[in-house]
Amino acid sequence: MNLPLVISATQLANALPNNDLLIVDLSSAENYLKGHIPGAIHADPARLLCGHGSVPNKMPEPAQISALLSDIGLTPDRHIVVYDDQMGPWAGRMIWTLHSIGHQHCSFLNGHLPAWTSAGQILETTVNQADASAYPVTLKPGYLADIAYIEAHIADASHIVLDVRSAAEYSGEKVINAKRGGHIPGAVNYEWTRALVSPENPQLRPAEEIMAELAELGVTPDKTVITHCQTHRRSGLSYLFTKHLGFDKVRCYDGSWFEWGNRNDTPIES
Repeated sequence: MNLPLVISATQLANALPNNDLLIVDLSSAENYLKGHIPGAIHADPARLLCGHGSVPNKMPEPAQISALLSDIGLTPDRHIVVYDDQMGPWAGRMIWTLHSIGHQHCSFLNGHLPAWTSAGQILETTVNQADASAYPVTLKPGYLADIAYIEAHIADASHIVLDVRSAAEYSGEKVINAKRGGHIPGAVNYEWTRALVSPENPQLRPAEEIMAELAELGVTPDKTVITHCQTHRRSGLSYLFTKHLGFDKVRCYDGSWFEWGNRNDTPIES
């Protein structure tokens, strides 16, 4: 299949008859039961986190990713389309996870279920079951940033840290589940929902508008962008929209502020 990274409800509807298409709903189990795109398989978005250790929001281990993809019936040659009920963070994190293992046959449904129903498409309440597959996983370099990588490039003009938390979190006025508040030195702030039309219409705004706002902050495609939030949920969307804008070098700091702000040896600005 030849589908772009970000697709419209109409594009997805036209592709539905294709047997090589896998649609995955990353909404809550309750919302999935209320209605989902016909044929969609439900996946618990918590499985996109490792779920253990001192920083449980980090990327799952390869065996965990393999188990998730096998359970939803994904194979290396199938095209997967994802959406969620959180305006895009979980779906974006899923895209990042897939890219991190070399699976490029994936798309993000722009606008999620609100866009689907607004386009006149129907929902179903059938609980769809996947045919289990086998998907061995190997992580690819270039998609992940850890503390050592960030500190090694913190003064490197070819890199920029994109913090997509709220302005209050970025400044240190508001501290969530961390010992210290503030931001990584040199990081710029672009609150993640700025990329969306509105909470009621969670479609991405026109690409040229987002690109212009990022450029004002110094976030340009020639740089390596390191994006994060509090637990690398919200920054799942910033990974998605920067890739959609054509940025080639985007890394995610999966430890995010939950890790950085709870250490005593990481530099902080406020």
